Amino acid sequence: MKKILTVFVLCLAASSASYADRIKDLVDVAGVRSNQLIGYGLVAGLSGTGDGKDLRVTGQSLTSLLSGLGVSVDGPVSEFDLGDNLINLATQFAQQPLQTDNLAAVLVTAEVPAFAKPGQRIDVNISTVGTAESLRGGNLIMTELRGIDGQVYALAQGSLTVTGVTAGAAGASVEIGVPTSGRIPNGAILERLIETPFETADHFVLNVRDADFSTANAIATAINERYGEGMASAIDAVSIAVRAPTEMSAKVGFLSDIELMEVDPGEPMARVVINSRTGTAVINRSVRVGAAAVSHGTLMVRIDAFNEISQPGAFAEGDTALVTNAEITVEEPANAMVVLEPGVELQDIVDAVNQVGASPSALIAILEALKRAGSLKAQLVVI
Repeated sequence: MKKILTVFVLCLAASSASYADRIKDLVDVAGVRSNQLIGYGLVAGLSGTGDGKDLRVTGQSLTSLLSGLGVSVDGPVSEFDLGDNLINLATQFAQQPLQTDNLAAVLVTAEVPAFAKPGQRIDVNISTVGTAESLRGGNLIMTELRGIDGQVYALAQGSLTVTGVTAGAAGASVEIGVPTSGRIPNGAILERLIETPFETADHFVLNVRDADFSTANAIATAINERYGEGMASAIDAVSIAVRAPTEMSAKVGFLSDIELMEVDPGEPMARVVINSRTGTAVINRSVRVGAAAVSHGTLMVRIDAFNEISQPGAFAEGDTALVTNAEITVEEPANAMVVLEPGVELQDIVDAVNQVGASPSALIAILEALKRAGSLKAQLVVI
């Protein structure tokens, strides 16, 4: 365990040297974003694993679909010379809900990338909303996908790809994956263009993914050094406003050039991220520790039980009896205390933890104790 911890942190410590990043890896262009679509539809062709009669909306959806295609589901009842009882029976039969064992009501979702044009295809995800057991072998019937404004932006249809499978017999069942959700690669066709302010904007706004005043200032400075003073200005820790060319083709080339520029981002905020469920602790390169003394020990209590036979002496009255005895042992390893000097860096922290023989879970406890003692100069994030 000591070697694993040492190698892990040596890799992080080696990366603490100064480095440059491309602007495209640090920022997003405001307005250049994806959009979410959602729709309600039906999956047909299931092998008896559909909603059945448990979900009435499935039968109602099928009735509405067939009516739109010109198919009369209920159909008129011809009287001929039938008596009233037979007419009533025929009417009730015509109004019975449709069999939907091979049909499932589903929600269809998709994500439209930025600048996607009508006619292009996108992937869609399908999930059941009823009691269907599996979508394997199903086919999605043409479904409208709408945006947040209620407008139809795409149409989805096609055969599902389902990786999950379920099987059962004699009261036992096994399920691998999730058979009630599937996917159709390139299953939707865009029918409407999603407008963006890219073409008409006189300024681009670059949004830094991790808010930092130093990074925003470095990006604005690099752009001004190449294109002239006043071309870019940092609005706050996140946004940088950049003057845009008037021609559309010039805008594309201009942004392409900016994205490939390299800048030295500001030092990240000192942060320690801890996941107590998995025993994971991640320390970034900016973490420093004040003066502290660290000692880690594990107290182990061991109880051993053993049986003995108690037998009376010669010519004595009494019976032979079984007696249970216990021996309790307390062990505590003699771990040395490690002293941390003020301002030590990441490598020193891990070397000290390795010296006291701490496991990953013990490392988390030590970091939490250092933070409470006021020696850990970092933000402690527990997930």
